[in-house]
Amino acid sequence: MLRDTARKVLEIESQAILGLRDRLDARFDQAIELLFVCAGRVVVSGMGKSGLIGEKISATFSSTGTPSLFLHPAEAIHGDLGRIVKGDALLAISHSGETAEILALVPSLKRLGTRLLSLTGNPHSTLAATSDVHLDVSIAQEACPLGLAPTASTTAALAMGDALAMALIERRGFTVEDFAVLHPGGRIGKKLLRVEDAMHAGDQAPRVSEDATMREVLFEMTRKRLGMTTVVDATGRLRGVISDGDLRRQMEEHGNNVFDRKAAECMTREPATIDGRALATEALNRMEARRITSLVVVEADLALRGVIHLHDLWQTELI
Repeated sequence: MLRDTARKVLEIESQAILGLRDRLDARFDQAIELLFVCAGRVVVSGMGKSGLIGEKISATFSSTGTPSLFLHPAEAIHGDLGRIVKGDALLAISHSGETAEILALVPSLKRLGTRLLSLTGNPHSTLAATSDVHLDVSIAQEACPLGLAPTASTTAALAMGDALAMALIERRGFTVEDFAVLHPGGRIGKKLLRVEDAMHAGDQAPRVSEDATMREVLFEMTRKRLGMTTVVDATGRLRGVISDGDLRRQMEEHGNNVFDRKAAECMTREPATIDGRALATEALNRMEARRITSLVVVEADLALRGVIHLHDLWQTELI
């Protein structure tokens, strides 16, 4: 019985979302342009459950390249209207389209020249009629067995808000790199960490010259403790690498005489490299694909920037 109720809720709410799909017409395009050309912030407002949905939509905008804030309409008409400044746009959410606190904002918005986009469940409502652009998020029924609690209606509004935010990502040309800038912390931040933020650089990066002896190579590998060293020319450009494995193979072939050989004679040429601006997750994927434990970080002209090791990625908890 109870599971049947839960299944019915999910069915009604999924149908509410799917019902929005066929309503995506020129008005949706107009809504995207209204938000895209907004020179200020997208201010989102709604009362009650619509307000809670509005807070989430505002947060999604802010994290995907559209500056946004949430404004409680009741607080707005008691002084907080000053948070809206010239150049802002307002996204108002009201299932009925007749929410008094929202409608009370409209005259002031008109005076400020603020563009108004609304999401309502009633395309014939006062709010819909006074909006520059209106999107219909009406539903056939609420999922509440009593027909009272906002359920399917809030789900539909939230889904439309997500649709707007994701379409804006494409309209703005928002990239993974842009997303990384806005998400420096938490699990998302770790996934979007760049190689240059985790690599060994400067004096921490192992390096020897091409004419360094293998004895010097061994000392450098021991000091830097990365199990390898880069080999660079006189201008600091990468010429090759020498790993623990390379050292063992050289010792098997040349015995103790290996320590008198030059780095240029023993190095692996054209080693695996990566750009410092690449995501750390890409570095991990390359290491796993090649079954290696480090990548050399270089500029486009092969100037050495640093080395990123598998241990560095462990410390960032990517692994």
